[in-house]
Amino acid sequence: MRKGEVESRILILVTLALVAFGIVMVYSATSASAAVGGANPNYYVERQVAYAFLGIFLMVIAQRWDYRRLRALAPTLVLVSIVLLLAVLAIGPVVNGARRWLSAGPAVFQPSELAKLSLAVWAAAYLARHPAPRSLKELARPIGALAGVYCVLLIVEPDLGTAIALMLMLAAMLLVSGTPMRVLAPAVGLATVLGIAAIWLEPYRRARFFAFLHPWHDAQGTGFQIVQAMIGMGSGGIFGVGLGQGVQKIFYLPEAHTDMMLANIGEELGLLGVTAVIGAYMLFAYAGLRVALGCRDPFGKRLAVGLTVLVCGQAVVNVAAVMGLAPLTGIPLPFLSYGGSSLVVLLACVGILLNIAARGNQAAASVRDRGGRDGRSRPVRARSGGGADAARRVRDTRRVAGSRRGSARS
Repeated sequence: MRKGEVESRILILVTLALVAFGIVMVYSATSASAAVGGANPNYYVERQVAYAFLGIFLMVIAQRWDYRRLRALAPTLVLVSIVLLLAVLAIGPVVNGARRWLSAGPAVFQPSELAKLSLAVWAAAYLARHPAPRSLKELARPIGALAGVYCVLLIVEPDLGTAIALMLMLAAMLLVSGTPMRVLAPAVGLATVLGIAAIWLEPYRRARFFAFLHPWHDAQGTGFQIVQAMIGMGSGGIFGVGLGQGVQKIFYLPEAHTDMMLANIGEELGLLGVTAVIGAYMLFAYAGLRVALGCRDPFGKRLAVGLTVLVCGQAVVNVAAVMGLAPLTGIPLPFLSYGGSSLVVLLACVGILLNIAARGNQAAASVRDRGGRDGRSRPVRARSGGGADAARRVRDTRRVAGSRRGSARS
């Protein structure tokens, strides 16, 4: 097999398996409650299937389209994502006390998902052209400033979970680029302090944090979701109660088809099901980081790390929150939770990873075209007639001929 082909196959198999399993679990988590309430039991699964087909279509396009072209599109992606985040705050509908979506008829889009991909592409392009930041001042401009703009817009929505995902992704890309820990550690500490301040200043976030510390103190109020998730995970045992046989999803466990999907899996498929899901994300992380390790292109290497951490970092935060090891942040479980924007963008990210695996090992050497044409870079090629080797042979021939003429004269 060619270099990177094994990693590509792992990424494809794991991604498609998670998407297919997620469709099954979305139907399991939503059909019973919809049937009890007199609604369409297939409503959510039909939409999830449609989003899955759209995402796979974009994944195939991203796999075949040269990822290096994204470098030139990085500023445009950043500008578009920021404009969309501002539009959400201005005209986005309020759902559960938050403005996170833009709707156009039946289609609903969450701009924060595009913001993740945009920042990953821009940061990879910038870090590939410039040396890694060696001080907090260098880190603050422009990487820290742009990340701060994104985080402020996201926290205002409010969407602290996406801001956390962005910071995890950016920290990994900076670490791979060579940013020393003496710079990265204070930056992470400062971001943590600002995150705690954002939690403390918002009453509902503060209530969630205290519910994480003491969920049973208010099991019918702020701690209700965490307590029900624990009950669901614990009642599944080792093998679970059976696919589709869980009861927590029926008016007990809030957001069973989105944030709490893992709790539903734990109840119906038990410890084995949860272990298989975690193992799938570990396998995804292994393949994605192997792609980054084997990539010769600096831009592709940093982008591969960012996209891999973006997927697996969200999975870690979601799993920790469902198990009661971290506060609830609203981050969905990648590929498994219901949500069109997240699924489509993440599948496009997988397509970019596959593209990097296929093209990242190619030599990227190029020279500026000074032939008066379009001015673009072109691959390095030897000149006609043998180039340097041919010129060297001509000089050697002349030298030998000259020495023979000198001998003849003497």
